[in-house]
Amino acid sequence: MTIDQSRIDAFAEVTGDHQWIHVDPERAASSDFHSTVAHGYLTLSLTPMLMDQLTRLRQNATSINYGHNRLRFVTPVPAGGRVRLRAKVQEVRDRPPQGVLVTYEITYELEGADQPALVAETISLLIARRGGEKQAG
Repeated sequence: MTIDQSRIDAFAEVTGDHQWIHVDPERAASSDFHSTVAHGYLTLSLTPMLMDQLTRLRQNATSINYGHNRLRFVTPVPAGGRVRLRAKVQEVRDRPPQGVLVTYEITYELEGADQPALVAETISLLIARRGGEKQAG
């Protein structure tokens, strides 16, 4: 997925985080980054969408963000940078009565970079859909 300046600007509007390194291409061009960079939380926020491309678990369950055990923003993503999500299931355990907790190790690879953009251990609570329920959206 390409994270372009329009996505960065939209994220800044939604979150109110208008730090110049994200939204001022002219000033950012003369910085150590040489361009604007995506908010770390913007990259993280792509996880549900990209996880849907990797797994079919969410088609049969409601998935709720349960939190993170660790999260690191390793390499800044420049405007126009391309990222790819890799995910590995680390643990699955029952969470009665709601469902199942799944812990994933996720890595956002950044095209052309030696280090990942983001690494995290993220946890989802999967709640099985009851018979006849339709998934929203």
